[in-house]
Amino acid sequence: MTSDKTQWVDLASRSLGAGVIYANDELFADRENLIKPEDPVFQPHTFGNKGQVMDGWETRRRRETAGGGQGDSAIVRLGCAGVVRRVVVDTSYFTGNYPPEVSVEACGAEGYPAPADLPTASWTTLVPRSAVAGDSRNEFEVTVEQRFTHVRLTIFPDGGVARLRVYGEPVPDPRLLPATIDLAALENGAVVTGCSNMFYSSPANLLRPGLARVMGDGWETARRRDDSNDWVAVRLACSGSVEVVELDTSHFVGNAPGWAALGHDGASYHGGDLVARTALQPDTRHRFAVAGGPVAEQVRLDVYPDGGMARLRVFGIPTPRARAALADRFLRLLPEAQLAAVLGAAGLAQDEATRRAGARAGLEGLPDRAHEQFRLVRNNP
Repeated sequence: MTSDKTQWVDLASRSLGAGVIYANDELFADRENLIKPEDPVFQPHTFGNKGQVMDGWETRRRRETAGGGQGDSAIVRLGCAGVVRRVVVDTSYFTGNYPPEVSVEACGAEGYPAPADLPTASWTTLVPRSAVAGDSRNEFEVTVEQRFTHVRLTIFPDGGVARLRVYGEPVPDPRLLPATIDLAALENGAVVTGCSNMFYSSPANLLRPGLARVMGDGWETARRRDDSNDWVAVRLACSGSVEVVELDTSHFVGNAPGWAALGHDGASYHGGDLVARTALQPDTRHRFAVAGGPVAEQVRLDVYPDGGMARLRVFGIPTPRARAALADRFLRLLPEAQLAAVLGAAGLAQDEATRRAGARAGLEGLPDRAHEQFRLVRNNP
């Protein structure tokens, strides 16, 4: 896994906690279908009270004048706020009822705004009004370097979309990170950087929140017929002092690895310095205390010889320098309006908050109150 595209997570996935909080119309098919993690399906000649049952979001036919008015729209609260890299508007199985054109916008909002609060938000265009094809995965690259919390899909003039995928990089809010965090959590910014095999399922599943529901929620390799072993490498959310590691084989009964080891970049990956090579049990959450709190920025999980793992957890304390870097990046990526609000809440006068927001300023020069909000200590080493 070397391509950045394979590392991006779907920030709008329901499995990460995303929600479709608004749609102006959903007469034919529910808006919530847009963010289902599984691929869309179609069963022909399956009719309900409102017509063919479609696995997607579908609005009624508009009857305005030529041009279709303002179109129909749906707003998604992202499961993980972050920088959007690519958008996919999937019109699978919508053939005579897909929208000819779509646009996608995004905004950054503090807290948990209600749908009624968002129309007046400052929306940034990610995908300008563009033509799309029916029964297709319509992909759009995004180059806006900002952290967003919500996206708005607009279809012109009406029609159906099966799925909306919003691939990108999670950017956590440092104000919400406690002293000890899961350094390997996707929602905190960890990412898979390489693996030996992902025949059955993606290694990125290892970093997802919550417990795996079924075997397919984890990472599973093909059966090896040689003398080597499988592995996955992870760049942690930030550099941190590791305290506890969890290797979870839940739901892997006859195909769990026989053994596993976890090494980090501060030593030999193959040495298993965080967790020495140890026997694993099937369908079990294994937890290991790590003595000495070694500082890690990357880890490598080796499984012997092959098999499946549900989750990898690396609990630790971010270093002061790493926590400061998270806060600085967070501030520099906020949309201007949200950044001004954050700085105002941190004690800056409104004119100074507005000036710093316009300059995309980070941590430097912020008052002590702001540093306290980000759980920072002055003069970080």
